[in-house]
Amino acid sequence: MSRLVVRSFGMSIDGYSAGPNQSLDNPLGVNGPELMDWFFHTHVWREMHQQPGGDTGVDNDIAKEGFENMGAWILGRNMFGPIRGAWPDDHWKGWWGDEPPYHVPTFVLTHHARSPVAMKGGTTFHFVTGGIHAALEQAKAAAGGRDVRVGGGAATVRQYLRAALIDEIHLAVRPVVLGSGESLLADLDLRELGYEVARYVAGERALHVFIRRRV
Repeated sequence: MSRLVVRSFGMSIDGYSAGPNQSLDNPLGVNGPELMDWFFHTHVWREMHQQPGGDTGVDNDIAKEGFENMGAWILGRNMFGPIRGAWPDDHWKGWWGDEPPYHVPTFVLTHHARSPVAMKGGTTFHFVTGGIHAALEQAKAAAGGRDVRVGGGAATVRQYLRAALIDEIHLAVRPVVLGSGESLLADLDLRELGYEVARYVAGERALHVFIRRRV
């Protein structure tokens, strides 16, 4: 049965999962890359970008785990790109070039309809205007029993957490202070929503915390 999961989601020690002022030059917001610095050093990351080497310790093992058994992804509109409002044209196809890292059907939450976009490597972006439940229904149908991964951004993860639809979320807590940006857990009572910490593992550059919804 498909689960809805969040994997490798960076969070600063002061609770932010993206920096402020996202733009074409700052897709993760100002100082946002500091949240994912643990990932950029791994062999998994370097292999994804056809680069040699990379660390092969705990961080790498958990990064690799995050891509296992994925049948579909869900992304927020801001995760897909910096364009706001109605689509001016079909030119923008994501941050990732001709071959995005998803390789499965990927569902983008938006208020503005757009035709699906097929990319190299098996990724097809589908644009869902019916909200988080509609996106989840479509993603689970496409996943064929495998897991559905919510890739972000923070606002999208918050929506699914508030609805108690996420089965497990993996937070990679980085020892950095952003000071401002997109807060992930503010005003969310995870205990009341039925979540608990299932395990935590200290990596080389992040503390990996796995939070699950109680069955």
